[in-house]
Amino acid sequence: MIFERNFSYCSTKRVSTLKETLKLMDSEKLRFVMCLDETGRLWGVLTPGDINRWLIAESSHSLNVEVGDICNQNPIVAYESSESAEIRQKLEKVAYLPLVDRENRPVALAMRRYLQKGIKLGDRILKEDGGCYIIAEIGNNHNGSLKLAKHLIDKAKESGADCAKFQMRDLQTLYANSGNANDEKENLGSQYTLDLLQKNQLSTDDLFEAFEHCKKIGIEPLCTPWDLASIEKLEEYGLSAFKVASADLTNHELLRKLAETGKPLICSTGMSQESEIRQTVALLRKYGVAYILLHCNSTYPAPFKDIHLAYLERLKKIGDCLIGYSGHERDIFVPIAAATLGAKVIEKHFTIDRNLEGNDHKISLLPDEFARMVEGINQVSSAMGMGKERELSQGEMMNRVTLAKSVYAKCDLKQGEVIQEEMLEIKSPGNGLQPNQLMKLVGKSISRTMKAGDVFYPSDLLGSGSIKPKQYNFHTPWGIAVRHHDYNELLAMSNPSLLEFHLSYKDLDLDHGSFFSSGISKNLIVHAPELFAGDHVLDLTTNDKAYRERSIAEMKKVIAVTKILKQYFSNNKEKIGIITNVGGFSINGPLNTNEREEKRKTLLESIEQLTDDGIEIWPQTMPPFPWHFGGQRYHNLFIEADEIIEMCKEASMKVCLDVSHSKLACNYYKYSFQQFLEKVLPHTAHIHVADASGVDGEGLQIGEGEIDFYALGENIKKYAPNASWIPEIWQGHENKGEGFWKALSLLENMGL
Repeated sequence: MIFERNFSYCSTKRVSTLKETLKLMDSEKLRFVMCLDETGRLWGVLTPGDINRWLIAESSHSLNVEVGDICNQNPIVAYESSESAEIRQKLEKVAYLPLVDRENRPVALAMRRYLQKGIKLGDRILKEDGGCYIIAEIGNNHNGSLKLAKHLIDKAKESGADCAKFQMRDLQTLYANSGNANDEKENLGSQYTLDLLQKNQLSTDDLFEAFEHCKKIGIEPLCTPWDLASIEKLEEYGLSAFKVASADLTNHELLRKLAETGKPLICSTGMSQESEIRQTVALLRKYGVAYILLHCNSTYPAPFKDIHLAYLERLKKIGDCLIGYSGHERDIFVPIAAATLGAKVIEKHFTIDRNLEGNDHKISLLPDEFARMVEGINQVSSAMGMGKERELSQGEMMNRVTLAKSVYAKCDLKQGEVIQEEMLEIKSPGNGLQPNQLMKLVGKSISRTMKAGDVFYPSDLLGSGSIKPKQYNFHTPWGIAVRHHDYNELLAMSNPSLLEFHLSYKDLDLDHGSFFSSGISKNLIVHAPELFAGDHVLDLTTNDKAYRERSIAEMKKVIAVTKILKQYFSNNKEKIGIITNVGGFSINGPLNTNEREEKRKTLLESIEQLTDDGIEIWPQTMPPFPWHFGGQRYHNLFIEADEIIEMCKEASMKVCLDVSHSKLACNYYKYSFQQFLEKVLPHTAHIHVADASGVDGEGLQIGEGEIDFYALGENIKKYAPNASWIPEIWQGHENKGEGFWKALSLLENMGL
């Protein structure tokens, strides 16, 4: 079992509506909520079972019912003073057990350990599928100087540390000789250590001021108490967790005192035998405290041969908990390797000068070394994944279309004809059925007429063939993405009110008159190319003058072509919208605030040069990791809602909201997608609709990702009722728009 002292995430007021509570349960992935009355007393608990019983019992239902009326008002509880055996016995009947005081106010939540969501350290929740939490062990490397301590904190933050850790000792109660460094009876090691500690400790007030500095700059303060007196002081201050030194892993008195605080414990295991580690684990489990075990070799520096990183796997089984690594070896590579073996916490000593007095300085990393270690750990943690079944990344799918091969018709085929192997051949590109599926076609009757050189699609393996288009009914103007060569065929299949032409740089030089006749009674929107001849990726934000001038010149060509196309469309507004990715990407990492601001200013200057009476530039909202022709980059503009609004106001423009891109950005930066929509939709002229997953799974078919399209439709009606839209499904145009027609059918059923 485990005790959760911070249970606000699973608490609600009894007067809250069921709708509000269901939102809480969904956002926090909860199956248990405590309902509190106006005085903070436990009114009852609510589980999915309670909701089901209410649904069955009531003939009419309203999500506005108060949860206090439907929750279980007689839940199983235990008092905070209950014995562990009693709590364990009750946890055999329920998964979650409120612990209350004599006034029936919750003080903790006991739960079965496997239900623990993670370990909360400040604003971070450490969990098995999360990244590494990196601790800069400052310890006593401040050498007794508050000024140096603050400088070390600043450098630790700059180097990418999540946490700055210190040590606290009450020498008088800690040492048998009351901390007398001049005691001639002490051995040389103790005399040396006591001498350093007496000179290099911070006072309690200075240490707490260092903690406050951590909070001010956004890095979590942590501390190792070496004695009971220090625990009391640190608990009074209010740290989010405690670090236990290797030297105290067998100090059960100190561990009990720490466990009683209810705070998570990060325990180093250096200098301990496995039997002693197991004893400590049993003690921590008895007290129901959340803990993390750090593998450690407590020599300074530790020889590489003595580190035994492979023990991490065994330590995880012993502790049945998150594990980490506290390193005293030279260099940065062992901690990076520890991350590959499952370490979720990495601790390394930190200094600005290895020549300062004190043994810890000698085995500490300098800021640039620490930063390089953090970079390596983050790269490795991101690359590890969860060992699930192999899936294609978005970039791989794009490259598979370009570089791989598909099955093509070697001769003309009539609808209903039985396919023979000699009628098929393998060619590039790979935008259809993969070659390993070829024999599945043999013996099937083709459901459509094909010409020699046509590609087969997965739907050709189905008896019904591809999804058929129809006449759709939507509340807002909608259309489809087209090219010069296919717009006429796709337009004849359905009833879009607009066509969005996706131009390649080759399209700019076409004889447009040979593709069009005047009087097309649809609205026109143009999507500018991203890539131009000579590997020139459009960037209107770069400080490279020649590159930006080329980008502006290319956009002027797009404007000229847009005006030509406009002549063939009769339902146009006064100005034609041109959607563009304005640039602002970077290769090796995201840009800082100042760099983004410079790009924003440059973009405004570029847009001024592209002002034209006949067109409007609609920058597209972007994902954090855009795929540029099969390779991933970092994007920096048109990602965050407030920055988008500011750009729209300054340039007097609107945007094309790509909901897939922006959902990915919200996922990555942990923004509320609902709040993003509320802010950006009023500044939106046009919308690209597709699903999204994770931080880079863009352009997915409707229902294959994480977006709530019912809610999206309601938001569009409320905040952007005049905005037009298209389904922007990746490869949706293939097989005569099969992906588009499927998306439109799904969205129609969802009431968009």
